[in-house]
Amino acid sequence: MGIRVYSPTTAGRRQSSVNDFSELTDKRRRPVKSLCRPLVKTGGRNNQGVITSRFRGGGHKRLYRIIDFKRRKDGVTAAVEAIEYDPNRNCFIALLKYDDGELRYILAPLGLKAGDTVESGPGVEPKAGNAMPLVNIPVGMDIHNIEMSAGQGGKLVRAAGGAARLAAREGDWATLVLPSGEMRQVRVECRATIGQLGNVDCKNIKLGKAGRKRHLGRRPHNRGTSMNPVAHPLGGGEGRSGGGRHPCSPTGKLAKGGRTRNPRKNSNRRILRRRKSRRYGQVSLKRRK
Repeated sequence: MGIRVYSPTTAGRRQSSVNDFSELTDKRRRPVKSLCRPLVKTGGRNNQGVITSRFRGGGHKRLYRIIDFKRRKDGVTAAVEAIEYDPNRNCFIALLKYDDGELRYILAPLGLKAGDTVESGPGVEPKAGNAMPLVNIPVGMDIHNIEMSAGQGGKLVRAAGGAARLAAREGDWATLVLPSGEMRQVRVECRATIGQLGNVDCKNIKLGKAGRKRHLGRRPHNRGTSMNPVAHPLGGGEGRSGGGRHPCSPTGKLAKGGRTRNPRKNSNRRILRRRKSRRYGQVSLKRRK
C-alpha cells in the first residue's frame, strides 16, 4: 500500500494525501448485494431526538457490509475472491467464497490477496487469514479480530494496521499484548485470526481540507471557550478567555486525565497492565474506593 500526493493545484490539495488502494483487487468492483444492508444515519441523536454525541451529521451515503466476525464455519475451505474497500471502516475487507458456494466478508489481513485460501477451526494451519481458538495458536504470533467471550465474535484489534501478540498461555487463560500497550487475559476458547490487518499507512493520510471531514460525517468542532455561558461551563468572558477551570464537557465532566471506565467492570481483574495515557504516562491499576 502507498500514499498518493497530488500537485498543489489548490490550497486544500496542497496539504492533502490519499490512499492509492494498491491492495484492492479492482477499484471499481461493486459489493455483493446480498451481504449489504442500508445504514441509517442518526446525526448523533438518540431515539428521543436528543444529541448525545456532538459534532456528527451529514456525510456520504453508505451501504453497510455484513462482516463475519465469528468465523465459525469450520472444516470448509474458502477462496479469496477479492480484496474490497469498505467505507464503514479504515481497513479493507476480503470476499470469501466457500467450497459450498457461500459468500462472506472478513477483515483483510496484510498480505492476503485474491486466489489465496483461508480456513477456520481448531486444527488449521496458523497462516494469515486463518481463524482458530487461542489454545491452538503458537505463542508469539500476531493476531487480530479477537473474541472477549467465546462465540461472541471478534471485538478486539479490528482497525487498520492493528495486531496483538499472544504473549503467553497458562491454564484456561491466554495473555495478549494489545496495540495500545495494554496487557490483558482472555479465555483460551476465544477465537482470533492470524496476521496483522492491512492498510497500514492509513494513519499517515492527511485530509487537507474541512470538506473531506464533512464527507466522513463529522461537523465542525467548536471550542467550549467560544460559546456562551449558558451553553458550556468554559463559555463567556471578555475577549478570548482561558475558561477559568480545567477542560470539561458541556455537562462539566473532566475531559483530560479523568477516568471514564467503570471501576467495577468485571473484566478489570483480567487487565494485567493498562494502556499508556498520552498525557500522563501509564495509568495506575488502583481502583477508586
